[in-house]
Amino acid sequence: MSVIAGVSLAAWLWLLVGQGGFWRTDVRLPRGGGEPAVWPSVAVVVPARDEAEVLGVSLPSLLAQEYPGRAEVFLVDDGSSDGTGELAGKLGAEHGGLPLTVTSPGEPPSGWTGKLWAVRHGIALARERTGAEYLLLTDADIAHRPDSLRALAAAAVTADLDLVSQMARLRVRTGWERLIVPAFVYFFAQLYPFRWINRPGSRTAASAGGCVLIRSTAVTAADVPDAIRQSVIDDVALARAVKRSGGRIWLGLAERVDSVRPYPGLGELWRMVSRSAYAQLRHNPAVLAGTVAGLALIYLVPPVAAIGGALAGAWPLSALGLAAWAVMTGSYLPMLRYYGQSRWLAPLLPYTAGLYLLMTVDSAIEHYRGRGAAWKGRTYARPDATV
Repeated sequence: MSVIAGVSLAAWLWLLVGQGGFWRTDVRLPRGGGEPAVWPSVAVVVPARDEAEVLGVSLPSLLAQEYPGRAEVFLVDDGSSDGTGELAGKLGAEHGGLPLTVTSPGEPPSGWTGKLWAVRHGIALARERTGAEYLLLTDADIAHRPDSLRALAAAAVTADLDLVSQMARLRVRTGWERLIVPAFVYFFAQLYPFRWINRPGSRTAASAGGCVLIRSTAVTAADVPDAIRQSVIDDVALARAVKRSGGRIWLGLAERVDSVRPYPGLGELWRMVSRSAYAQLRHNPAVLAGTVAGLALIYLVPPVAAIGGALAGAWPLSALGLAAWAVMTGSYLPMLRYYGQSRWLAPLLPYTAGLYLLMTVDSAIEHYRGRGAAWKGRTYARPDATV
């Protein structure tokens, strides 16, 4: 056990200094270049399926964008059954602001996820009607501050970026949201360190699907969304496609972009994670086993060694576990501060990681039961099982 606890501590020390500073929360939109002399035209594409619950907050925030250039909003109703399209039309008439088009692509053909089929339809319509230089791909549960689009466009133009994405600040109000949501972003950054993503020569690529501003020419060069039409984790696939095609990408934490989707209980948060966790592991049982072992070694061994060693009087073991637990706790504090949460949640990260481990295993079980990647009435099989 002392050897295992020592390996866990060594792993945490390496993560702290060698994993792209994943724990830091100071990666924000580039602002050094000022503002562009000429503002580019932007088409905002919003795929929406059964989003009437949140659309009353998110859509007016897009229509109210204070953007100096030309901008239009295209909401793509992806077969909603709750009146999402009708509500969008009413909100556009009531709030005014940017021009709004509400459209529907029909059911996706085989080999396409519903969201990407909606995005494809929205991009094609936006290009046909506006010839926009940039496209803002944003989800229907994302609210934007009035200057959000202006800040995104300024960063893209002045830094010469083909894709600019922000990780929306997720809602954190209930007890379960406080326990699980900051950790979700922390784990994402650990898998995809933002500094590595933003380095032109790095192979690491990811974006946050709730807020992606992409140059129209980069869409063509990367052949998206067609090239990623089966991807359940479409934001990561999009960024990889753009980077592979030679585009420059950037991802950071948001200051002007917020998710308004509520996750009041553990069940909603569980489904959010488990629906795509096994897809992240490429539906590979060996990768799943390695992931479970890795999560246990990194997150569960430290508290078990610290507490178990103390109870057994094995003080060297307890010291190793306590040291690893302390490093883990310290690395989590910046994310809790970003979300305005109590620092006393930091020592509970092993418990949260244990929940994520169970969610990942559940994701694999649901996949083999034929219910993997289920979302709003649709279930997506492993890509090679579809085509």
